[in-house]
Amino acid sequence: MSAAEDGALAIRRARIADIPDLVELCASHAAYERLPHAKALRIDALARALQGDPPQLHAWLAFVGSHAVGYASATLDFSTLDRASQLHMDCLYVADGWRQRSIGARLWEQVHALARELDCHAIEWQTPSWNTDAARFYGRLGATEMAKRRFRFLLPHND
Repeated sequence: MSAAEDGALAIRRARIADIPDLVELCASHAAYERLPHAKALRIDALARALQGDPPQLHAWLAFVGSHAVGYASATLDFSTLDRASQLHMDCLYVADGWRQRSIGARLWEQVHALARELDCHAIEWQTPSWNTDAARFYGRLGATEMAKRRFRFLLPHND
């Protein structure tokens, strides 16, 4: 069944009740990107980030019927160099078997609309260098690629 055939594709903001679906999609996304992921950890932090006022994390889920098939998430940031707010798109993921059906584009529309609503100067994100399908998708959106190295420093936590 495709989203186009079913006609039941719905994109909406993630709610606290959606956390199990969001965590499952995050686990699939991590596996796709060949990253470690412990889906049982820090669920309380995810819930707090989604329900803040304003929320620390903006997230949307794509559903076909009651089945979650993709998600996007973003956080508000500030660029010192641009002297302007920007939206950092943390994730945009569509589950295997649901790609090539415009679901990613529909999720992107939500991220883009939020950036405009928040009067952001830009939207930035990253994708693994080997993910040529994602790079083509982002290019079709009109995005330009930036050559940068990404670093990560993990801080110890007690959970």
